[in-house]
Amino acid sequence: MMIVILLILMTVAGYVGWHLWMLPPVLWLRWTLVGVEVACVAMAVLSLTRYLDRMPYGLSVAVYNIGNKGLIILLYLFMFFLLADLLRLVHVLPTAWLRDSWWTCGVLFVVMAALFVYASLNYEHKRRVELTIDTHGKVDHPVKVLAVSDLHLGYHNRRADLDRWIDILNNEGGDMLLMAGDLIDRSVRPLLHENMAEGLRKLGMPVYACLGNHEYYSDYYTPGEVERFYRDANIILLRDSVATVGDIVIVGRDDRTNRHRKGIQSFKLSNSEVTILLDHQPSHLEEAGLAGADLQISGHTHRGQIWPLSWITDALYECSWGTLTKGGTTYCVTSGLGIWGAKYRIGTQSEFIVINLVP
Repeated sequence: MMIVILLILMTVAGYVGWHLWMLPPVLWLRWTLVGVEVACVAMAVLSLTRYLDRMPYGLSVAVYNIGNKGLIILLYLFMFFLLADLLRLVHVLPTAWLRDSWWTCGVLFVVMAALFVYASLNYEHKRRVELTIDTHGKVDHPVKVLAVSDLHLGYHNRRADLDRWIDILNNEGGDMLLMAGDLIDRSVRPLLHENMAEGLRKLGMPVYACLGNHEYYSDYYTPGEVERFYRDANIILLRDSVATVGDIVIVGRDDRTNRHRKGIQSFKLSNSEVTILLDHQPSHLEEAGLAGADLQISGHTHRGQIWPLSWITDALYECSWGTLTKGGTTYCVTSGLGIWGAKYRIGTQSEFIVINLVP
């Protein structure tokens, strides 16, 4: 699978690189553009390997961020040049506009700069999404539950980001906070380096969490460190286990990455209490309904993070973002508070969920 991804990446990089070479009218700019592209692709590939954790910390941060931002810019350059070539083939766009053209260079720079300034600002703006669920008397007073997923704390979402998010959540004043996986991006190293457990301990409410697939990526490199981090952060990790808080039962499923995780039927859910299921990946939603869960909270999809990848997640999942009600179960799939890779969102949003459980 990795070989196929690398082949696709090299093909896209080659196509974009050829256009970047042909577009400027001066040689020094051609070498500069192609050289920057090659460097970004190399750093993106390096950021996916375990060698990132062996580099000096500041260098690791730079490699991760430059490489992953470069990948997204590469994708949009690919779409730009592909559209331009199609228009050229049908004689709508003059070939001269793609060869030795300062005018096209200027237009491309302005468009890409504006797009990615918007993408960065859009990511940093965290939306508040509110959901009210009638429990039909299963709770005797209103309960305010906050839910987040996919913080992806790491070399890009760092301590300053985390502290800002914690302030937002504390200002909301919930009775509890539920985390639906992927708290950690790819490695525990940056979380330990910046003492993020201390930041998470500042959350002014009980915190319950399930694992995501990225916790498994982290645990692959440093076995046992993931669960130790959750303990240090005062987060109650539910790994195929259950916690009861008053009239609310919280079930945390292990991630689908663990092929031996328990089946949901093994939890023996009761109809007399509000049951909230934390399951990182929103696959096979019917399982929660058949088991009698009142609410399932998932993440994982990020809704593709950027357009047009959102079209892919919408096609792959029954509910890739938002809420869906089937039978007596409400499914809430969040696009995530944080993000994987580049801190850009185009056509999607970063969000936290406020769930009001009412009698």
